Amino acid sequence: MPENFRSSKLYYFSILCNINFIFTYLKIHLFLNTMKPKKIEIIEKNLVIKWEDENISNISLIYLRNECPCAGCKGETVLLKAYKPPKIEKATPNMFKIKNIKIVGGYAIQILWLDGHNTGIYSWEYLKDLEKGQSKNSPQNYNELL
Repeated sequence: MPENFRSSKLYYFSILCNINFIFTYLKIHLFLNTMKPKKIEIIEKNLVIKWEDENISNISLIYLRNECPCAGCKGETVLLKAYKPPKIEKATPNMFKIKNIKIVGGYAIQILWLDGHNTGIYSWEYLKDLEKGQSKNSPQNYNELL
């Protein structure tokens, strides 16, 4: 490794990326071992999740869609450049209706909305965060990431 590489910004950035990866890996695996849903269903205008510990999460479909975690809805950062998607100008009723839900890798769900949107992956942990955010009537904060 070149001597001046260790003093470069790229070196420190790669260390931060590795630390973030390890933290995320541990966080997901700890979470996977503690909480999984027993039942997921749509009741009226809510996603209702019954967890293994018998707790029940009740998340409004409007809030669930508005907090879709995909890059097209919330934005993303690629090579230190932030992308923020345009605001939705007009909501349609089909935006807030679910056509199908699939389990993804035993750690999340992917929702196919009736308007065709399907790129959001909602982890079990994120769904619990949404439940808390909804009760506080606050959107998720993505500004730290972008």
